[in-house]
Amino acid sequence: MFKKLTRFSIVSFVTLIVVGCSSITNDLFSSTELSNWPEAGGPEGNWRYTSNKSAPVHWSVSRNENILWKIDLPNVGQSGIAVWQDKLFLTTFAEGEGHNLPPKQRMSGKVLGLCIDKHTGEILWSVDLNGSVPSPMMYSFSDSTSPTPVTDGERVIFTNASGEMAAFDFSGKELWRRIFYPWTPKDKFPFNKQHEPILHGDVVLHVEPLNDHRSEKNKAYFGWNFIRGIDKYTGKTKWIAKDASTTYTTSVKGVTKDGRHAVLTGRGGPHGVPERPVGLSLISLEQDSAGETITRFLANTDMHGNVLEKPGTVGHPTWRALYNMHWNEDYTYMFKLLPKESVVKISTQTGEIIDEFQISQSVDYRPWDIKLGKHGYYPNTNLHKTQDKSPRIKNIKHPDWALKQLQWAKKKNNVDLNKLGMTVYPASHSNITYKDYLYFLVGTAHTRNTPMTHQGLLAGPTHSMARLNITTGKVEFLELPSKLTPTGEYIYGEELISDTNNSKGFDVAKDPRTKSDGWSVASFWGSPTIVNGQLYYTTLGGLTYVIDANAAVLDASALLSVNDLGEVGKTWSANSVSFSDGVLFHRSAKHLVAIKE
Repeated sequence: MFKKLTRFSIVSFVTLIVVGCSSITNDLFSSTELSNWPEAGGPEGNWRYTSNKSAPVHWSVSRNENILWKIDLPNVGQSGIAVWQDKLFLTTFAEGEGHNLPPKQRMSGKVLGLCIDKHTGEILWSVDLNGSVPSPMMYSFSDSTSPTPVTDGERVIFTNASGEMAAFDFSGKELWRRIFYPWTPKDKFPFNKQHEPILHGDVVLHVEPLNDHRSEKNKAYFGWNFIRGIDKYTGKTKWIAKDASTTYTTSVKGVTKDGRHAVLTGRGGPHGVPERPVGLSLISLEQDSAGETITRFLANTDMHGNVLEKPGTVGHPTWRALYNMHWNEDYTYMFKLLPKESVVKISTQTGEIIDEFQISQSVDYRPWDIKLGKHGYYPNTNLHKTQDKSPRIKNIKHPDWALKQLQWAKKKNNVDLNKLGMTVYPASHSNITYKDYLYFLVGTAHTRNTPMTHQGLLAGPTHSMARLNITTGKVEFLELPSKLTPTGEYIYGEELISDTNNSKGFDVAKDPRTKSDGWSVASFWGSPTIVNGQLYYTTLGGLTYVIDANAAVLDASALLSVNDLGEVGKTWSANSVSFSDGVLFHRSAKHLVAIKE
């Protein structure tokens, strides 16, 4: 017999039905944990996050697998995706930019800031940001749209790397707007603006030149950039860091051992970046000392390994800061490429070198063996004396400048061009630390480290990721698939060339290198992200690798999946994932997608 329902229980029953239906219509977004992703690096600003909701591992946009929704974007763009409750924020180039233009004219400083409904993908509103220094569109080393918006739940701040920043409330009402003047290609500095805006308390951290940067009083700082704290309420500059930052670097915030909030930044890179001294600086974010340097590391050796009389004077390719500046209360790390490739372990408390690990001399190497159909295993391998086993090497088409370097090596150093060894060239912005490991990707078959090329070494191993145990010094390399078939099977050792069309079908990329896979061009990929121990890497061809960051061994079992953001060969992306309430948000040149298993 049914128990007689009281008025209260009838209301409760109806409420349960209504709430249940609402949960279904909201695409399973309801959660006891409402997680926001307020900036590029997530809730803590360090690209690592632990949630009580599982994060997706498997998906395919091309086959519509585990895709909640997908929308066309107004144009291409590179920013990450900020999330606050039921809203997403990102940037693209303005509609129509780059359309029907020859490649050399595909330049723009016109950007859209978008607000999008998290549950449906509907574009709620958009705003214009127009910069004075146009960038190459879809440049594989960043462009006007690269900076990720930041939000505190009341306002969202969009940044156009071409020279404009603006704040809006959640209805799209403008709160303030500021103009800044980045260095231009006319100043002989390429458009590489990889530094992400960072929200800390009442300020947004942004890297840009000094005020009146062309005046005589700032002549000594020609080409220099500095972190500045910009008041999120007014857009006014509250402070400027004492030490400079290279725009190639991605600074990371954290907390020191004595409880001080700080941000780590770096200096040093190609194309003559002028900021000195080359090295790292830990900069205070505390109100009473904001912008002051807590500790500083100065690059202390030259390309031959000799100790510098004046540290900080030697930069690329020996020392460079084209990386994510991950750190904790004890240590940080910097790559050194000459005289042999290594990772330097540095105390964040003193700025002194604690240890140095070789990353090419005695490594565990797992390349894909085409004949056997599985990975081989070569322990304790010296990569300098090992030929890259990928078929990609035999078919590589060296551009003229690379071929000249190899011919020079053949002539001067009697190098056998049929037996080239490998040099490790850590891929830009691919590094992240997790527990005892430093993870990174490596460049493929290029000659960016010229002194190593003159020894007969090409960047490698092909299409590989690596990890260094930062306690024991053990180094492992694993070759990753470079392509997917239409049904999702892995393909190894082939270059992935992608078209650079936007959602309207127009090719808007200025630089032909953008169409490459990003491994051989040494592009600036989106920073890796770790959610619940799952490491997400996305490369230019729109493939996202998911790696078990807790794997005991970096072998095939550590590769959890390879996922597409669209049809392989017709998709392009330079982005990081964002995560909220069990859903990953990701984007390509054409689409924005919500992913949930």
